[in-house]
Amino acid sequence: MAAESLTRPPEAALDWTIPQAWETYTPEEHAVWDTLFARQAAMLPGRAAPEFLAGLDMLHLSRPGIPNFEELSEKLGKATGWSVVAVPGLVPDDVFFEHLANRRFVAGQFIRRADQLDYLQEPDVFHDVFGHVPMLAHPVFADYMQAYGQGGLRAKQFDAIDKLARLYWYTVEFGLIKSGDSLGIYGAGIVSSRGESIFALDDPSPNRIAFDMERVMRTNYRIDDYQQAYFVIDSFDQLLRATLDTDFAPLYAKLENLPDLAVTDILPEDRLITRGTQEYALAKA
Repeated sequence: MAAESLTRPPEAALDWTIPQAWETYTPEEHAVWDTLFARQAAMLPGRAAPEFLAGLDMLHLSRPGIPNFEELSEKLGKATGWSVVAVPGLVPDDVFFEHLANRRFVAGQFIRRADQLDYLQEPDVFHDVFGHVPMLAHPVFADYMQAYGQGGLRAKQFDAIDKLARLYWYTVEFGLIKSGDSLGIYGAGIVSSRGESIFALDDPSPNRIAFDMERVMRTNYRIDDYQQAYFVIDSFDQLLRATLDTDFAPLYAKLENLPDLAVTDILPEDRLITRGTQEYALAKA
């Protein structure tokens, strides 16, 4: 939801929030949410992390259709102290980090059209709420998100937002986690996408690499198609501890002197879960 340079719309408050105006959603828009929710909720058991599936209960509110952010925030606040606030779309980096640091998750107000069920480039309310809110109900992940926001505010001092953005991308948006003897998905970009929910776990194409903070922050990513690499955490405690225990200032300085890594790169020190064939990306090239 963050971007470097944007102009605040006149209808937005100084913190870029706007009223959700839940009462203005049309029956067709609510029907799109219900279709997407039913489809994803049916396919995610056995694929999504148990913590995500447990958090889906947050989205079972008193009315069907697109969740009312006030009612959702009341439930979420009782669980982990987080709330959901509406914004007109992408917001500047400092605004995004400030909200996260204060346990507020910014969500787009609009929803995709019925002919866009399978792909939408800009995150809509389904991606933002279905994809992100269930994990915010998990106390450890909720703490990680706040720590990330606090880290983002500090990263601006080191001109390192691009490096920190990679951590968000490969965890919050497209993260995998060990789940028993298999892998589970928890990243919002995966769980909110029917195609990537299958691709991330079943396709032989992508590399799946054990999480390492420095490695992740050196790695480029793509925004226009399925991922060519996923990073796998052992637990959400590992992710939180790595974030809280890392001294980012010397890490940023070190990264300045190291080359960025392509999404297909494999390093000798990588702990590979799966070496990918890259067949999907090569076929699309």
